[in-house]
Amino acid sequence: MSIDLSLLLVILGCALVTFVPRIAPFVLIRNLRLPQPLLKFLNYIPICLLTALIVQGVLVKSGSGVSIDWHTLIIIIPTLLIALKTKSLLLTVLAGIVSAAIVRFIF
Repeated sequence: MSIDLSLLLVILGCALVTFVPRIAPFVLIRNLRLPQPLLKFLNYIPICLLTALIVQGVLVKSGSGVSIDWHTLIIIIPTLLIALKTKSLLLTVLAGIVSAAIVRFIF
């Protein structure tokens, strides 16, 4: 497989477009002292995003409206319990992977 210059430039451009919005905010505010209320607010953003992703995965649009993806809900329950009990990201991810494998094997 050969890569010509235009393909290489497209790949580098995509990397730059992805890299800049993810890294620029950290570079710009790393030396700033943010107010405590803003820091408290920012602590809730990961929880909100994760909740939105989970709800989006469980609720599925169907012809008659919205339905629940029961397989995903079954996977989420033990994963959430492990997360709450251990507070370990590694154990939570492993519990999710194992739960998903078991549910997909059974169903």
